[in-house]
Amino acid sequence: MTKSVLERAFELARSGSCRSVAELELRLKREGYEAAASHLRGQSIRKQLRAMVSDARSERQRVVEDQ
Repeated sequence: MTKSVLERAFELARSGSCRSVAELELRLKREGYEAAASHLRGQSIRKQLRAMVSDARSERQRVVEDQ
């Protein structure tokens, strides 16, 4: 079953593979989620995604530093 735009956006945000919401949107479009920008337009969703991206990137950096 294909994931919804929001499900995939949250998955990518948690993964630490995107550095920003803009990068996340581009990745979604490349994956075939053409309407990604309209689904991620709201201020609340963007705030959540920014926080998740930031947290995931920080955690990823800590793991690298601990190695």
